[in-house]
Amino acid sequence: MQPQVTFRSDRFNTSQPREYFINPDCFGDDVAAWLIGELRSRGIDVDAEAGQEDFGWYVRYRVNGIPHCFVLALIPPDGVGRACWAGWFERDAGPLATLLGGRKRGITTDAVRIVRDTLESSPIIRDVEWMAGYA
Repeated sequence: MQPQVTFRSDRFNTSQPREYFINPDCFGDDVAAWLIGELRSRGIDVDAEAGQEDFGWYVRYRVNGIPHCFVLALIPPDGVGRACWAGWFERDAGPLATLLGGRKRGITTDAVRIVRDTLESSPIIRDVEWMAGYA
């Protein structure tokens, strides 16, 4: 099972599309940039820039030499106007490994822990909720 998390923050853009978004609702560039800076400050080997998907953004990083991705997407506001961010972990795999399910296998505890610690220790992040077994 892929580790998954949701969290909230008032700091990041959830309403103003940018001209470089693949789709108008492709928010998360600023969350990804923030995470890159935080991981770098913790000594993690992380790419300088986030990648964009049609639904959100991803951050490539390596822990103990093993490549991972943390993927981010905005869950639109609920009935009371509160959007949240969803994130999940993948292995950074090539095209063939991806076709064979390689992105979902081999996610290390250390790779999850560094993102967990980053989110949970930040004063700008709140309401962090992990899927059972990954808290």
